[in-house]
Amino acid sequence: MGEAARLAILVAAAALASPAAAEPFDVRGACRDGEPQGIYELRETRGALRVLGAFSRGKRTGSFIYWTTAGDRIAHLPYDEGAISGTVALWYPGAAPGREPQQQLEAAYARGVPSGPKRSWHPDGSRRGDYVYERGALVAARAWRANGSVLSDESARAQAARDADDEAKTYATLGAIVDRNLPACSRAPDAPRR
Repeated sequence: MGEAARLAILVAAAALASPAAAEPFDVRGACRDGEPQGIYELRETRGALRVLGAFSRGKRTGSFIYWTTAGDRIAHLPYDEGAISGTVALWYPGAAPGREPQQQLEAAYARGVPSGPKRSWHPDGSRRGDYVYERGALVAARAWRANGSVLSDESARAQAARDADDEAKTYATLGAIVDRNLPACSRAPDAPRR
């Protein structure tokens, strides 16, 4: 279950990003000078909110929040000038009705790379990993199995590397959802790109 549970968020994001899922979306957003500008919403045609965020001059800015079809919040990705910057949070999909989803990850980012503490949890809420990054480089790692036993330093660092790969795929998948569903902005033929 460890590997499957670890990838649960990626599976939920991939389902949201599949071409078949793209059909029922209603894109709500404004444009300025041919680029997305201001509040952005991606909703199912029946009205359920799936993504909420904002653009400034065509770049993601502030918080982008993602939900599953069941209404579970699965991701909070903060942006500054189009790069992930701030505290990222991921949650496991499949929360019981009326309950908050179990948090999977909380990580500090600066200019698109991990920079600061990163914490992860098993699906049952027990600690999974505590890592520290400096400008994208792992400088400290502690990790635990689902039964609570501590992993060796080498195993903790290997887990951190696997997690970083999975997280990068998740962020790319979630970003692709927005990229495929941008507001229809048209640019004047002679207008320069910024």
